[in-house]
Amino acid sequence: MSQLNGKTAVVALGGNAITQPGIEDTIANQFAHTRKSLDGIVELARAGYKLVITHGNGPQVGNAILRVELARGQAPILPLGVCVADTEGGMGYMIEQSLQNRLKKEGLERPVVTIITQIIIDPEDPQIAKPSKYIGQFYSEDEAKRFAKERGWIVKKDANRGWRRVVPSPQPLSVVASETIKALVNQGTVVISAGGGGIPVYIDDKGNLEGLDAVIDKDLASAVLGNEIQAEILIILTSVDRVAVNFGRLDEQWLNQVTVSEMEQYVKDGHFPPGSMGPKIQAALQFLKGGGKEVIITSFNNAGKALDGTAGTRIVPD
Repeated sequence: MSQLNGKTAVVALGGNAITQPGIEDTIANQFAHTRKSLDGIVELARAGYKLVITHGNGPQVGNAILRVELARGQAPILPLGVCVADTEGGMGYMIEQSLQNRLKKEGLERPVVTIITQIIIDPEDPQIAKPSKYIGQFYSEDEAKRFAKERGWIVKKDANRGWRRVVPSPQPLSVVASETIKALVNQGTVVISAGGGGIPVYIDDKGNLEGLDAVIDKDLASAVLGNEIQAEILIILTSVDRVAVNFGRLDEQWLNQVTVSEMEQYVKDGHFPPGSMGPKIQAALQFLKGGGKEVIITSFNNAGKALDGTAGTRIVPD
């Protein structure tokens, strides 16, 4: 096994690592995109980091739900939690195999494994009573309201694009398999986990785990997992090279290195809306307040450069 440097990094791959807008979402294309997204991860492995990889699953779980709807009446209905688990397994397989092949090619001896990950949430989380996360395809208003009545869905209008189903997106509290993941990582295994934010579960009044139809934000789950395995670094890979304030305006400013308190002020000033960079910044702050040493937000291509400070936005404790 290649030499480890003692530091643990959690690398959160954005959804466009596997599915890209405007390109047909075939399995062959997903494998091709996955292989292209691994350069930074390979550089981290070469540098000796102990690694956990998390990933989004928005497009994939949407497709899984569509298949369920198309098969309605012909095959048993799969609940959302099972669809999340299915995509965790399928996408984990693609990342695992692609990374195994790449590490072998590079002469880096590191085992790779995927863990289907349950994430504990609070059954009293306010999001459960007032769901707001859009999933699945668009419907007309009449269709959406009929499905709401027939299937017990909650539906809302998504801007001017149509009506969609909404589900809860509760806060992740802890990772069921965190001790197992930590043990594997400390042995040098690259672990793929918390795919799509993991499968939401809660502890019932008998102390048993029970699933819930919900989705968890991948970056928030990555922060919780990072803290529980005592990772020093959280790397969030997305479509932009750096974080910006006043994004899209004439006074747009790209951020190189900021402290927690500086970033909290930017959040207070309204720079990071919930639908875009907001959850990533929230995850970064949560990770650092939970004991993490640094967060890097950058693009897939710049993951290696970001570690030496020549790319990306670095957020550090005060």
